[in-house]
Amino acid sequence: MKKISKDKPNAQLNGWELLHTDYPYSHPMFRLRRDRLNLPNGSESVFTYVEKGPAVFIIPVTPEGEIVLIRQFRYIADRWSWEIPAGGSHDFDGEDLADLARRELWEEIGGTTKALRHLGTFCGASGVLNQTFHVYLAEDVQISNQHLEATEVIEVHPMSLNKALGLMRDGDADAFDAYVLLRYEPLLRELVSKANEPS
Repeated sequence: MKKISKDKPNAQLNGWELLHTDYPYSHPMFRLRRDRLNLPNGSESVFTYVEKGPAVFIIPVTPEGEIVLIRQFRYIADRWSWEIPAGGSHDFDGEDLADLARRELWEEIGGTTKALRHLGTFCGASGVLNQTFHVYLAEDVQISNQHLEATEVIEVHPMSLNKALGLMRDGDADAFDAYVLLRYEPLLRELVSKANEPS
């Protein structure tokens, strides 16, 4: 049996044999990948999908226990969306994604933190996209001036956790961002509770 590509070890374990890979389209941010395979039942199939490097999502929490959301205009969807700071690695030369998380925090909300913690990973749209998303928690975030890219239109909105969760649930939020905040709601409630304790 031919070896499956090194980025698909589970496919090989399940008997999926890679016959050929090509890239019909490439862009600085992603490329379109096409794999031709022999399946375990003996039939052939072709999988075409978007191949992208990892991305980061950052949950910023201020010293006062507020969650910092951004309201961003998204040209592709032609709408405003409630989100948290995030960014891809297509223009990142480092090895540690924590450095990318710090950069995105600084660019999108002018944020700095001395307490950055990796919380976990997830995949999204895994039928058409191979990208992995890494979630970071940034505590005691100090907000200053943004350093936006030319295509970014972003408003910065510190708010209570309850308000942030409400906005994530009401349908005007990006689905990935909503998933991140709702997934880590128990942890965030604990942090906010500690921030609001009398000193």
